[in-house]
Formats: sequence, C-alpha cells, structure tokens
Amino acid sequence: MANLKELVKDPSTIIVDVRSPMEFAMEHIPNAINIPVEQIAYKTDEFKSFKKPVVVYCRSGARSGMALGILQQNGIANVYNGGGIGDMQYLIN
Repeated sequence: MANLKELVKDPSTIIVDVRSPMEFAMEHIPNAINIPVEQIAYKTDEFKSFKKPVVVYCRSGARSGMALGILQQNGIANVYNGGGIGDMQYLIN
C-alpha cells in the first residue's frame, strides 16, 4: 500500500475538500473537488463510483475524520484522511 504522500502526488487519486464552499473558494488544493462534510452521507453512491483512492481533507483534520468515518461506515474502504489543508500542502510539495 502506498503511503499518503505517494497517494496525494498520484494524479489518479481523487482529492476531496470537505470544507464549506466559501472556504474552498478562498483556498484549496489543486484539482480537489468540494463536497462539504454535511453532504458526505448523501453522496456515498458518488464515492462508491470512484474506482481510485480518495483522500479527504479540511482545515484541521476534524471534519475530514468525520467524513472518513461516514464513508467507511457505508462500506467505502479506499479512502484516507489527509488531515488539514496545511498537511496536504506539505504532502504535495
């Protein structure tokens, strides 16, 4: 299994920002998609359709941890917590 840094740098990995649309508009990781944590439970079918690894992140890692838990409870295993946006910026550089 690849480590998180390798996953984040892999262009096939899907990176999901679980912060609010306003936070996403202010700053986000390149190529990330925005699915706020409040919508994660309603979008599990979308996540199940992803055939690639998914890394979720937020501002501090708390919301992404919640999103990870929701996704795992719904049978989605190929998902990883990237932590906060600062952690992600470190990983992609």
